[in-house]
Amino acid sequence: MKAEVTRTFEFNAAHSLPAVPDGHKCRQIHGHNYTIEIAVSGSVDPAYGWVIDFGEMKDAVAPIIEELDHKYLNDIPGLENPTAEYISRWIWRKLKPVIPGLVRVSVNESPATRCSYFGE
Repeated sequence: MKAEVTRTFEFNAAHSLPAVPDGHKCRQIHGHNYTIEIAVSGSVDPAYGWVIDFGEMKDAVAPIIEELDHKYLNDIPGLENPTAEYISRWIWRKLKPVIPGLVRVSVNESPATRCSYFGE
């Protein structure tokens, strides 16, 4: 049996988008209540009955949330232009080596906006 499981995490952070034109509202420092969703796909382990232990996902993501929460994202190496697209790729690159079966990282800046990244 194959399945996909997801777990959602939250963090709050500020950023600005230096690559947008002067006068664009996102060029100014502003903040978001971010929600990220981590999706893992694979075969269900017949002994445990799951694809991955949700606790393992939480443990893998915890240091990333610590690095992002209540920070100015532009100061974090690799996030100098912290769009949702770049944030999702940045998270993917940190998680791919430690979460087998990672298939998607989604970053929501608001309930109405989301970017999903599926890997290189």
